[in-house]
Amino acid sequence: MSGLRKGVRVSALVASIVMSLVALLPAQAQQNGDVLFQNVRIFDGRNGALSGPSNVLIRNNKIEKISTGPIAADAQVIAGDGRVLMPGLIDAHWHALLVRPTPAAVMASDIGYINLLAAAEATATLMRGFTTIRDMGGPAFSLKRAIDEGLVAGPRIYPSGAMITITGGHGDFRPLSDLPRTIGGMLSRMERIGGAMVADSPDEVRVRAREQLMQGATQVKLTAGGGVASPFSPLDVSTFTEPELRAAVEAAENWGTYAVVHAYTPVAIQRSIAAGVKCIEHGHLMDDASARLMAEKGIWLSTQPFLDMSGASALGPAEQDKMRQVVAGTDRVYGFAKKYKLKTAFGTDVLFSKALADRQGAMLSALTRWYTPAEALIMATSTNAELLGLSGLRNPYPGMLGVVEEGALADLLLVDGNPIDNIKLIEDPAKNFLVIMKDGKVYKNLLGGDRNR
Repeated sequence: MSGLRKGVRVSALVASIVMSLVALLPAQAQQNGDVLFQNVRIFDGRNGALSGPSNVLIRNNKIEKISTGPIAADAQVIAGDGRVLMPGLIDAHWHALLVRPTPAAVMASDIGYINLLAAAEATATLMRGFTTIRDMGGPAFSLKRAIDEGLVAGPRIYPSGAMITITGGHGDFRPLSDLPRTIGGMLSRMERIGGAMVADSPDEVRVRAREQLMQGATQVKLTAGGGVASPFSPLDVSTFTEPELRAAVEAAENWGTYAVVHAYTPVAIQRSIAAGVKCIEHGHLMDDASARLMAEKGIWLSTQPFLDMSGASALGPAEQDKMRQVVAGTDRVYGFAKKYKLKTAFGTDVLFSKALADRQGAMLSALTRWYTPAEALIMATSTNAELLGLSGLRNPYPGMLGVVEEGALADLLLVDGNPIDNIKLIEDPAKNFLVIMKDGKVYKNLLGGDRNR
């Protein structure tokens, strides 16, 4: 009997330790029932004006009812006390697997370690109030699955899978010792982990695009011109030919979705539009003719307010020089976006820098250099959600995102203050985001709440 009692005590101790560890896990969902936000003013993601005092009922994973009158429900009540309830933020250009490691670590570390880093960053991303991201290159499929299954707390992910590049193009991180490439031979480390795929003909592009779609890509991403972070890729180069770009566009359209391209220069932008690409990423070196063509064709611009990039310390001197050229073009790209009323999405494109990732909200507030706070917040909510909708039936999260409306998916932030009056509130999410909800589940709640019948 003493052995049995000892076993029971050990089992109880182990259970206690496990429960203590579970309690310390960051950002775990805190409830499974209905939630009622009482006395909140709503920024709905579409209009700059706040609502009057309102009540919002969340049932399952959707906003079931919004009312200026009382709502009777058996629900956890969160007293808003006049604070602002707004949609979760959306980052339209993110790299979930490439935020924290250095380029050298990506190439040399075990992919399991890279995924663990990415899981930690995913939780941090959610805690910054970004409940959805569009991943623009990297092996994010397993991370997305883990988040969707509730194993990891993180944002919704719209994955592109491996970015498709050419030999020496942006995204080709192979060392020179890997050359010459053997056509049909062994894949490089970069390709084996799904970071980027090299494709040097329309047929190769078509295969690589279809492979990403097979794995669950919601859009296909190619690098149509040079880039900052890649070691052998000058900014001014144009990479894919029009037939190569068209092969990816056709593969994506056959799956009911769309292709996007990384492109800075007029040649890369115009060639991509001619091939049927629906969205240009970046565009900082564009000219007036390219912007006008985008407006005429209804092409999306997904760009980033690159201003203070001092946190990009992992980049070498050559890459830092390229970054300075891009930063110098930031005013120009937003000037063209406003001049031609381009359909413009907000993203951050953070690579290899946790310090920059921590300033994700500050990059959004930096949009007020060109837009009002309301316009900036609308861009990061309902406008970005409209871009996500281009994935059609490949959309892994059908439903309305980026808005506070009846029937919309319940991705919500309760803000201590009014971000339309003071957008800098989003720069300190730890202090100012009192409640963070994604898919109807509360991941952060500094207010508590009781059941209401």
